[in-house]
Amino acid sequence: MSEKTLLVEQEAGVATLTFNRPEARNALNGEMRVELLEAVQRIRADRSVRAVILRGAGNDFCSGGDVRGMNVTSAEAGRDRIDDLHGWVSTLIDLDRPVIAAVDGVCYGAGFSFALAADFVIASTRARFCMPFMKVGLVPDCGAFYTLPRVVGLARAKDLVFTAREIRAAEAKEMGAVLEVTEPEKLHARAAQVAASLAVASPIAFGLAKRALNQSLGSDLRAMLEIESAAQGIAFTTEFHREAVKRFREKADPLFKWPAAEA
Repeated sequence: MSEKTLLVEQEAGVATLTFNRPEARNALNGEMRVELLEAVQRIRADRSVRAVILRGAGNDFCSGGDVRGMNVTSAEAGRDRIDDLHGWVSTLIDLDRPVIAAVDGVCYGAGFSFALAADFVIASTRARFCMPFMKVGLVPDCGAFYTLPRVVGLARAKDLVFTAREIRAAEAKEMGAVLEVTEPEKLHARAAQVAASLAVASPIAFGLAKRALNQSLGSDLRAMLEIESAAQGIAFTTEFHREAVKRFREKADPLFKWPAAEA
């Protein structure tokens, strides 16, 4: 039996998904596509999971789609190939829990799209990001047309897509695609700390806020004010809110603390 291309671990409410093809720089193949869909669907249904970490085995995050398996012969087959990815990608983007990408080494193509699907990206100093699709006559996929302009802005998105140039972690941080840059040996511990900190936030408030933020750029003011009122009405009724207010009045330790301690 071959080793799984995706490793799934869960500890203290944090699920870690590890792309597990280090010999291919964790390139996405057919088996990994199936395993990702199954894993993300399980996480969505499992309320004991309070945060998710995406990472790669070895020294790379993900080098994108496995070019050796790109033998598409018709537009219909090409569309089906990408449609198959959209189920789990959209679920991950919309997941009502924090998603943290720990990016080391190569983060190319679909790998870059996976990182953009996360709420926070922690990158090592040796991380390299690229949308290389133009080099092989393709367009960005795995949700990048939605996420990339929202994360870095339209002009920078065009720069990255049209030129297919590689950027390092520092530039990615300047663009807003990366939250923090850390040394490689501290990367995974830091991502775990961020995930652990976010995992104790109010799950209802976090989910409501994430859903609203994901809708904000496609909505007008009146729609967002209505979403805000409805969400806040729900949040006011949660046990987390009542306990947090009680602790504030008593000058006790808060339920949720930020920033997460440095690794």
